[in-house]
Amino acid sequence: MSFTRGFPVAEFETRVANAQHLMRQADMDALLFMTEREFTYFAGFQSNFWQSPTRPWFLILPAEGKPIAVIPSIGENALRISWLDDVRLWASPNPADEGVSLLADTLKGLAKRYRRIGVPMGPETHLRLPANDVVALKAALGSIEMADATDIIRSLRMVKSEREIAKHKHICGLVSDAYANIGNIVTAGMSERQILAAYRLDVLQRGADTVPYIVSTAAQDGTDDAIRFPNDRPLVAGDVLFIDTGAEIDGYYCDFDRNFAMNRASDATKRAYDLTYRATDAGIAAARPGARACDVWQAMADVLASGGAQGGGVGRMGHGVGLHNTEWPSLMATDQTVLQEGMILAIEPGYDFAPGRMMLHEENVVIGADGAELLTRRAPADIPIL
Repeated sequence: MSFTRGFPVAEFETRVANAQHLMRQADMDALLFMTEREFTYFAGFQSNFWQSPTRPWFLILPAEGKPIAVIPSIGENALRISWLDDVRLWASPNPADEGVSLLADTLKGLAKRYRRIGVPMGPETHLRLPANDVVALKAALGSIEMADATDIIRSLRMVKSEREIAKHKHICGLVSDAYANIGNIVTAGMSERQILAAYRLDVLQRGADTVPYIVSTAAQDGTDDAIRFPNDRPLVAGDVLFIDTGAEIDGYYCDFDRNFAMNRASDATKRAYDLTYRATDAGIAAARPGARACDVWQAMADVLASGGAQGGGVGRMGHGVGLHNTEWPSLMATDQTVLQEGMILAIEPGYDFAPGRMMLHEENVVIGADGAELLTRRAPADIPIL
């Protein structure tokens, strides 16, 4: 399926119906969400207004029927052109009652059978609401329980539809093209900051909506960090340039990295690159329906161990990708999540091959009926020399 923006209403109806089925199994009268990604997933609403922390937004999935939005009045026109019909408003900012009473009244009207409202409470979720307002909401709900709905939203969002996969494939292709063009951007003497500015512009010009996650490091004979902001030190011969990109289109992300050597690469760098490359291949081969996340981790760990390496200190060697650039599950020794067709994964082995030096590889795949299919264009088998 080719990339097209948005989704037909039927896609949202299916998502809501699936959520309502799981909600009833868990004896919940409604689900309550407060974050941008759930508005995108269930309502199709996207806006840069989420950058402001002033006003909370609430989305409720009742046991039957369409979602209900409880939002500040500034968002009325934007929500009314979505597929939602029931949009309830309050005037905001109003620090004395930032929608809490309206939200509580709405929830009390729905919580008649089980008197339980599901809210994501577990790992990789959060409530976009001041702590004082959480306390006030619980008090206003009285005997109505706020129960953990993490498993519901996790199971729904981990498995992507064909239309979601098409968006992932499109953004992975755009960024793969930008990585292939790095040689036309980077020259010795440029700093990490200059390189990332030019590279980010290239990704945007190719059609990405945003590039909200992008990091780079450059160090002699290997990467020394995988998460910091770029600096202003000019690159010199022997540096290894590492770039990790989380770019987005129509709400959906890619997340993968590439390594480049400036003028030359040391033998240690070449060996580390080769080992992590082979570990990536092993992870891709192990990622198939019925395998567990920990099985994929083990396949990569075995290859690294065969080269005398231990796993790096990042705690995992890959993760899910979706409406965030990192989502469930985690490819780690303790994650028992069973892989299913339609999951998007970042396969990301890495290890410290010398004091203060690490090597990371990362590719994005979708789990198909017969195994993993690359969404990214596979990195070169040998480290590229710029």
